[in-house]
Amino acid sequence: MTFATTDICDENPGLLEDGTLNVLPPVFHHFGKRAQFAGPAVTLKVHEDNALVRATLETPGEGRVLVVDGGSSLRRALVGGQLGLLAQNNGWAGVIVDGCVRDSMELAQCDVGIMALATHPQRSAREGVGKRDVVVQVGGVAIAPGDWIYADADGILASKRNLLAM
Repeated sequence: MTFATTDICDENPGLLEDGTLNVLPPVFHHFGKRAQFAGPAVTLKVHEDNALVRATLETPGEGRVLVVDGGSSLRRALVGGQLGLLAQNNGWAGVIVDGCVRDSMELAQCDVGIMALATHPQRSAREGVGKRDVVVQVGGVAIAPGDWIYADADGILASKRNLLAM
């Protein structure tokens, strides 16, 4: 799948206006090996606890993108090297974390797209608190399970439908 987020925006001005297509704020950084990735979203809402992130990445990704609403917390990492390998080995297209990651050198070797706000050396709690398959807010953009995520060097888009299948 080849695409450019810039082209998707240019080709769909009406969808940008009506909210079917949204651009996430330009605050995310790439950490995984894949600079471009896309797929339907699986959503999680957690706060400084990554047990649900791990449990989800242990399941078959089937080319989907895990979108983690971590509340923009900069106090702990929600994804590290082990979870990056899980995402790669289980067929996830990517992981977007509205929060921090760690083990950035290890994540750079994982053949999966990983984007987050920043790095932080402290690991998260592991209590299993959170919700899966709910509408999340990432950078002020509502993302529902099944929405399509497109990410590349120019940014992240969330669409209510697959724009590359047309």
